Amino acid sequence: MTDPKPTALLVVDTDVLIDYLRDQSDAVAFLEGCTQPLALSVVSVAELYVGVRDGEERHRLDAFVAAFDALPLERKAAVQAGLWRRQYGPSHGTGLADALIAASVATAGATLVSLNRRHFPMLADVLVPYAKPS
Repeated sequence: MTDPKPTALLVVDTDVLIDYLRDQSDAVAFLEGCTQPLALSVVSVAELYVGVRDGEERHRLDAFVAAFDALPLERKAAVQAGLWRRQYGPSHGTGLADALIAASVATAGATLVSLNRRHFPMLADVLVPYAKPS
């Protein structure tokens, strides 16, 4: 685990957010105990809404997402994401969504919080807050 800079903005990846929403204890402990500012990528927001059901689940997700700032995706970051996807997709399994998240994190000078360090070789700072239970 790479320790983030003390005041660095932490951008939480979709995998950690899903664990939190599923009440996974390590994710809950990490997010609720974090003292650094937290944000989401707009890509993670989209990924969360892919699986949501209408009704109460949707209302809960709306409230959850509203609690975070969302990093925008600018043209420069989109270009970088495409280049990173081309470079790291075959060797590291980096998908377009991961590359877009990484580019928005890099543009913001933030630290990514993810359970999947392998998909983000382009980032120097990736915080893996806990190991996924097997």
